[in-house]
Order: sequence, then structure tokens, then C-alpha cells
Amino acid sequence: MGLSQTLLVYVLLCVHLGVSQHYLRLRPSPSDNLPVPDLKEDPDPEYDPREQDLVERTLRKKLGSNFDPNYMSISSPMLVNLSAPDNQVKLQGPMPNEIKKLDLTETPYGKRVKVGKKARRKFLQWLWTYTHCPVVYTWKDLGVRFWPRYIKEGNCFSERSCSFPEGMSCKPVKSINKVFLRWYCQGFLRQKYCTWIPVQYPIISECKCSC
Repeated sequence: MGLSQTLLVYVLLCVHLGVSQHYLRLRPSPSDNLPVPDLKEDPDPEYDPREQDLVERTLRKKLGSNFDPNYMSISSPMLVNLSAPDNQVKLQGPMPNEIKKLDLTETPYGKRVKVGKKARRKFLQWLWTYTHCPVVYTWKDLGVRFWPRYIKEGNCFSERSCSFPEGMSCKPVKSINKVFLRWYCQGFLRQKYCTWIPVQYPIISECKCSC
């Protein structure tokens, strides 16, 4: 089921069954695929919000404390990659235990080799950097039927394999939900009724090297 169909099903259930639902989920259920694919919108401008529907003060009040300038923007930001190049990634937090506890002295053939502390430290640091999976943020234009219309969307770094030897890739393991307003219309032509409804938009917040 597509995103537009999923959203429509939820709305119709709320209207016809009288279910009080504070937020509508934008992501298809039970799909866990992120980032959210682009919506297939009806190109008819009749379903776009009018100028009087885009009063910033009114929409800010409707969105309330859910407005997060770290992940959303009203005006057009620079639609560019916001993350540092891979060779400039700053590793945060302690080194993962699975890397820290690696035994570099034992070979696959049972023989043991001597590894100096300095060499071990440099190799583990290199391995940590190589297998690190940063979240790459990019501003995305959701279109006029979302408010704010610009979202800072996360993607997992995918320019190369994150494992040594190669084979594994960076995949999302955590996400956060941000609430946006979605312009939604029921009915057709002059009989249609349109309004802003709150929807949750999941954003990748953490990636991990996995199969």
C-alpha cells in the first residue's frame, strides 16, 4: 500500500468510525523502510493550500511545541549535504567493545604474533573509522502540502562497504519522529473540504554496519 493510500485509510477510519487519533502516521505500516519514499501527489493545484491557508502565525500555533528548527524549515534552506566528508567524520563516544576487545595476536592458523601497543591502537582506530556508519543529513523539499515544507532528512552513508573484508553495509537502526502539518482534502471540486492535519514523519537518527 502506498503512502498516500495509507494516509487516506487512516483518515477515513477516523472520520467514519469516530476514532479520536491525535496524530496520523505518515510511514506505511508495518513497513520499516527508511528514509520515507516520495509521496505520489495529485498534480491538480485545486488540492494545494491557498495563500490564506499558509499564514505562518496560524500554522505555528497549530503545530505548537512540535516545531523543531533543527529538523524543519519554513523558508528554503540550501538543499545540500550537511555532513562532513567521510575522511573528516568525527567519531563520537567510546570505541565499541566489539572493536576494543579484538585479539590481534592470534592468527586463523593458531599461531600468535606480537603487536605493539601503538600499532594496535592505530589499527583499532582505523578499523573503527572504516566501520563507522554516520547519518548523512540533507534538506528535502516535501512540497507545498506540508508545513513546514522543508525537512532535514537522514540517510545512512552508502558510498562503500563498511566492513573489512567488504560485504556489509550501513543500515538504519534507530529513528525519531517529527510532527509536520499535512494539507488533506476530502471530496471533489467545490464539495471538497481541506484542512491541515498533524502527521508523524520518521527520520533516521542512527545507522549501524550490518548484513
